[in-house]
Amino acid sequence: MTERIARLDSRALVKVSGPDAKPFLHNLLTQDVETLAPGQVRFGALLSPPGRLLFDLFLWGDEDGVVLDVAADRRDALIQRLSMYRLRAKVEILADDRPVSVSWPGVAEGFTADPRTATLGGRAVGETPTSASEDDWQAHRLAVGVPDPALDVDEGTYPIEANFDLLNGIDFAKGCFVGQETTSRMKRRGEIRKRMLPLTFDGPAPPAGTEVLNGELRAGEVLTGRDGAAMALVRLDRIDGELTVDRRAVKARRPDWMA
Repeated sequence: MTERIARLDSRALVKVSGPDAKPFLHNLLTQDVETLAPGQVRFGALLSPPGRLLFDLFLWGDEDGVVLDVAADRRDALIQRLSMYRLRAKVEILADDRPVSVSWPGVAEGFTADPRTATLGGRAVGETPTSASEDDWQAHRLAVGVPDPALDVDEGTYPIEANFDLLNGIDFAKGCFVGQETTSRMKRRGEIRKRMLPLTFDGPAPPAGTEVLNGELRAGEVLTGRDGAAMALVRLDRIDGELTVDRRAVKARRPDWMA
């Protein structure tokens, strides 16, 4: 099957370079940056000190540092946040205007496998010919059952609720990072009461924030979606049984990669 390729205008890049670039980011992010090789890509995040999700990131290894792939409307805020942490570190933090592209269902030539799950396809930085739209890609992502943190989270979301621990977004063996204490405690103690799961239903997606009910009990809320499918933040102890949204029957499913 020929891979489809789309440019993601919703994503933008930040280049962090200089002799301290990798140790600087390694001490901040949820992912191991020290061992990131040129051309390699990893998934991670920058959290708040209490462990809430601030920025979802793809980390690209570069010859003289790291390129961060972030939500386009959050790029300036990321640069500002990193600059706040810089102190005396010998790093330069600049916007990088190259585009971000994705391929699916497989990894097209010149692309690198998406580090979250192989079923998503591939990812690339730089100009590439396109054969599909970003909306097509979002439909594929939702079909795979992977949340988009840039769309589906708010300032109160923990990364584990957005499945970062299951999508290779947190290296629990790397040592300290901002928000590590809360994140590690949730994982270690099994305090994971809610996760983002895809919903399937007939008709258009309910508005974001619409309640998911299990009988009369609140089971969660709808995040973002499209006809027939949406992402929802749901209580894991209330996803079995008859679920409804706006009196419509819905089903929550655990994607294959979650196993």
